[in-house]
Amino acid sequence: MPVDHEERRKQIAEALLRIADTEGLQSASMRAVAAEAGVSLRLVQYYFTTKQALLLDALARLGTQLQARMDRFVRAAGTPPTPRSTVTAILTSILPTDAESRRITRTYAAYYTLVLGDPALEKQATAQPDLLEGFLARQIGAAQESGEVAPERDPVMTAAGLLAMVNGLGSSVLGGQRTGDAALAVLTHHLDELFGEPR
Repeated sequence: MPVDHEERRKQIAEALLRIADTEGLQSASMRAVAAEAGVSLRLVQYYFTTKQALLLDALARLGTQLQARMDRFVRAAGTPPTPRSTVTAILTSILPTDAESRRITRTYAAYYTLVLGDPALEKQATAQPDLLEGFLARQIGAAQESGEVAPERDPVMTAAGLLAMVNGLGSSVLGGQRTGDAALAVLTHHLDELFGEPR
């Protein structure tokens, strides 16, 4: 039976993500990843010649998981999607309110700790947030055109502020300062201020 190389790479990268979630990336040696994946160190090194290559591959997979979660939330918000429903769904999907989102948030936090001083990791770790900010800004701009958002609001600054707020709320949930529901209430308050009370 031929080896499925992509499946093997995924198995190894997901082992690294599990370690990042539970222990942090400082514990994710190639040997630890091999043990978590149930494969030999040599096999890990065959698929990923450096730890940085493994970190970057796993980070891309984490981004794909977050994107899939955001897509599910946007689809569940109803059709046709509106700027408000899209912005609300995306920001809600990021908040750590269930097991999946807590895992994703903890794993991203592990990456953010690691990227300090590593330009290659920093570039990839900030690519998805930059794209997301741009997308949210366009949604807010569309809401301005339809009269849902005040014309004096700067869509770019507003999107950056909302995403920063959600990241901060996520940290406060993980740190035990507030529950996921309380964080969601804060987000809803700010979205109501931006878009007006839902009709």
